[in-house]
Amino acid sequence: MTRKMHFNLFLMPRGHHEGAWRHPDSTRRALTDLELYVEAARIAEAAKFDAIFLADVLVAPNNGGLVASGALEPITLLSALAARTSQIGLIGTASTTYSLPFTHARQFASLDHLSGGRAGWNIVTSWAPQAGANYGLEQDVAHGDRYALAEEFVEAVDALWRSFPVEAILDDRDAGQYLDPARVQPANYRGTHFRTHGPLNVPSSPQGRPVYVQAGQSESGRAFAARWAEAIFTAHLVKETAQSFYSDVKGRATTFGRRPQDIVVLPGISAAIGSTTHEAKQVWEELDALTSPQVGLARLAARFGGHDFSGVPLDRPLTRVDFPDPAQVEASRSRATGYIDVALKEGLTLRQLLQKLAGARGHFTATGTPEQVADIIEDWFHSGAADGFNVMPPIVHKQFELFAAEVVPILRKRGLFRDDYEGTTLRSHFGLNSIQQDIPFAHSA
Repeated sequence: MTRKMHFNLFLMPRGHHEGAWRHPDSTRRALTDLELYVEAARIAEAAKFDAIFLADVLVAPNNGGLVASGALEPITLLSALAARTSQIGLIGTASTTYSLPFTHARQFASLDHLSGGRAGWNIVTSWAPQAGANYGLEQDVAHGDRYALAEEFVEAVDALWRSFPVEAILDDRDAGQYLDPARVQPANYRGTHFRTHGPLNVPSSPQGRPVYVQAGQSESGRAFAARWAEAIFTAHLVKETAQSFYSDVKGRATTFGRRPQDIVVLPGISAAIGSTTHEAKQVWEELDALTSPQVGLARLAARFGGHDFSGVPLDRPLTRVDFPDPAQVEASRSRATGYIDVALKEGLTLRQLLQKLAGARGHFTATGTPEQVADIIEDWFHSGAADGFNVMPPIVHKQFELFAAEVVPILRKRGLFRDDYEGTTLRSHFGLNSIQQDIPFAHSA
């Protein structure tokens, strides 16, 4: 079978560029309006995208009110989208640092049932500074400790999802027996940080369990992904680092008895599309003109754990001493390292770095005609950098409509993207093996 690429729509309500909410081409619907998300989901489903992907941050924005904010909680929103779509996958972000396994397992199992097996869990450890304060903690959990928590959290959730196999439901009215109690067993998970008795009170879902998605890129994140991830959302500004990541994480997976094809690697791409290259460049220029350095500085500071960049001149080329040591960053360490590398390699000023990050926050950006964007995507796909992409439209819905209507048909004509869905679950969309609840994973604890 010819290898086909995968696409998720990473949906930010007005678009991924910081200035998108002000652009005349962006939707005017409120960020809390369900129809905003339904419209985007239906465009993606008509184009046969694998899934809708929703991010989440556990703190209020610190941007002076200059960026659109106040979007809906992902799992609640995806449950509503499950009723308004029929085939596309539904991936929600949820933290392992500020939650409890039993509650989490119930929510995602319920979403998987409501959607007929289309749920995916984007497993994050939470990078935002001050998140701990919102959960009553005196200080944020350290970077290394977050992944220790994550390992146990996923093990506990995994055990809970196996504790109530759907085969236990007999629903035998004549015999008066609804459940086979012998098939429902306590999870009895006991770790250093999490304990849960179980069993779960929701049966296993149509695809066995939701798909495990992960987005960490640090050393700890890659080790975690090699063990658990079935789809990885990764950020790269250039193809060469994407190739290195792709090879590394798939190689690590083999140490857990997994095959390279058991993991789908999906870098982010934010593409400005026009009928000409000049027209596409104008999209970025218009968006950049709608941004504020104040917003960019606040976002950059958050990625560096609250570091103050206000004393750095905006129009002087950046040097290494302008940044804190990324090894000391307790937020998104891998993303911080990437920002430093690109700034120094390209000789960027602080203003230029802020503009570069305003478009996609450290993800790859493309500019061009539909044919040119399709060429870039095909090149990454064939050169060992990606199995597909998390598509991050700079403007919703206009730029996403162009991607779906103009870029996708080109890739489909080249035999690189599906003509139609071949299954009903997110697991089938990604080409992943089905999960048998009574057989332990080769890589489970």
